[in-house]
Amino acid sequence: MRLVRHYLAPARLRTALAFARREIGAAAALLFVGVAGLVFLHIAEEVGEGDTRGFDTTVLMALRQAGDASLPVVPKWLRIAAGDMTALGSVTLLSLIVLGTAGLFLVLKRRREAAWLVLAASGGTAISQVLKQVFNRERPPLFMHAVEVMNPSFPSGHAMLSAVIYLTLGALVARFARTRRVKAYAMAWAALLTVLVGCSRVYLGVHWPTDVLAGWCLGAFWAIGVWLLAWVLERRWKGHAATAAQGAP
Repeated sequence: MRLVRHYLAPARLRTALAFARREIGAAAALLFVGVAGLVFLHIAEEVGEGDTRGFDTTVLMALRQAGDASLPVVPKWLRIAAGDMTALGSVTLLSLIVLGTAGLFLVLKRRREAAWLVLAASGGTAISQVLKQVFNRERPPLFMHAVEVMNPSFPSGHAMLSAVIYLTLGALVARFARTRRVKAYAMAWAALLTVLVGCSRVYLGVHWPTDVLAGWCLGAFWAIGVWLLAWVLERRWKGHAATAAQGAP
C-alpha cells in the first residue's frame, strides 16, 4: 500500500500526466508504424499467393466504361485531372520538391531537417525499387493504361513515394507550427495529396488497388519511422548538451 500511495501521490500523478501529454505524439506514431507495417505484410502475403486477384479486378473494372474497358469512367476532364494529379507522385517532381526544400533548409542552417528529408526520400526510393524487383508483379492489361509505365507493379512507387515525401513535409511543417490547428492542417493536406496520387494510379489503369494500398502503408511506415528516429536522436542530443552545460565551469 505504501508503494501504491507513493506512485499515486498528486505530485507524481501530475508529472506522469505531463509526460504522457508531451510524448503522446511519439506513442501514436509508434502505434501507427506498427499497424502500417502489419497491414503491408498482410497485403504482400495475399498478393504473393494470388488471393487479391478477384478484389483487384472488381475494383479496376468498376472504374472502366461498360462498353470499352480501355477508357476510365466519367468525363474527359476528370481523366485529364487524374493525369495531372498522378504527376504529383512522379520521381521527377518529387525529386525537385525534395532538392528545393532541402536546399532551403541548408540556407536556413537547418542541417538536421535537410538530412531527415533526404534520408526519407532516398531510403523510400531504394525500398520501392527493391520490392518491385522482388515481387515482379505484372501491371493491369496494357490496353487499360492511360499513361506510360516501365517497371513492375507492386508496390506502387507513386503511392509510396508520395506518402513518404508529403507526410515528411507535413511533419516538418507541423514541427515548426505553433498551434495544433496548423499542425493538423499540414498533416491533413499531406494525407490528401497522398490519397489523390494513389487513387489516380488505379483510375488511370496502371496499378492494381492492392499495389496502391501497399504503397500507402509502406510509405507511411517509412516516413513516420524516420520521424521517430529523428525524434529519438534529437532528444539524445539535447540530453548530451544539457549534461555538458551542467558540467561546464
